[in-house]
Amino acid sequence: MAISIKSAREIELMREAGRLLAIVHDELESFIKPGISTLDIDKKGEEIIRSFGCIPNFLHYNGYPASICVSVNEEVVHGIPRKDRILKEGDIVSLDAGLIYQGYHSDAARTHAVGEISKEARQLIDVTKQSFFEGIKFAKEGNHLFEISNAIADYTESFGYGVVRDLVGHGIGTNLHEDPQIPNFKQKRRGLKLQAGMTLAIEPMINAGRYDVEWLDDDWTVVTEDGSLSAHYENTILITDGEPEILTLINK
Repeated sequence: MAISIKSAREIELMREAGRLLAIVHDELESFIKPGISTLDIDKKGEEIIRSFGCIPNFLHYNGYPASICVSVNEEVVHGIPRKDRILKEGDIVSLDAGLIYQGYHSDAARTHAVGEISKEARQLIDVTKQSFFEGIKFAKEGNHLFEISNAIADYTESFGYGVVRDLVGHGIGTNLHEDPQIPNFKQKRRGLKLQAGMTLAIEPMINAGRYDVEWLDDDWTVVTEDGSLSAHYENTILITDGEPEILTLINK
């Protein structure tokens, strides 16, 4: 397993890639409302990314046909935007997006409410987001990778939720997906020791029901097997000798 430790110059480029992606997500959040199509979101996201002089890194990645993965309700990840998929009041929608800035990738995901949503849907979104922050309490030099995984799993499973096992987080840098893989579910081993300069995409994918998922016939869209809602929250982070730095969040 080749783990890339970023130089000071590379970290600066990753910071900028992350900062720009945070803006993309913030702008898309205010764009979401009942009546728009998932394709509208994709077009808007690509437009913002290209306005920064950046490249949407999901577009054509392994054949994926869009710039923003837009997943609604029971869709976990990799939903393909369509003009006939219209968001309606009460839906939840997960947006997974990334960009390339001067050869360096960023990757982040958010799940949003469409209008007024149920108490159960709101809790799922909030717990999924908080599980990321529970995980990165352990994301510091000298700790072990799977301490992050176990913290995410312990927190979400305490609510009775299913932690997706078929998809995991990953290292990131000059490639969108680098070593190591970062599970969100419980691990028996400790995993590798974290070092300052590692950049990781931590991304809990949490189902309101069981953890089992299946792929639709488009070979991309992943859905919950039991039809329950699913939420996704992801940031690109930098391991330091102290607290981790979240590259894809703008300090509000």
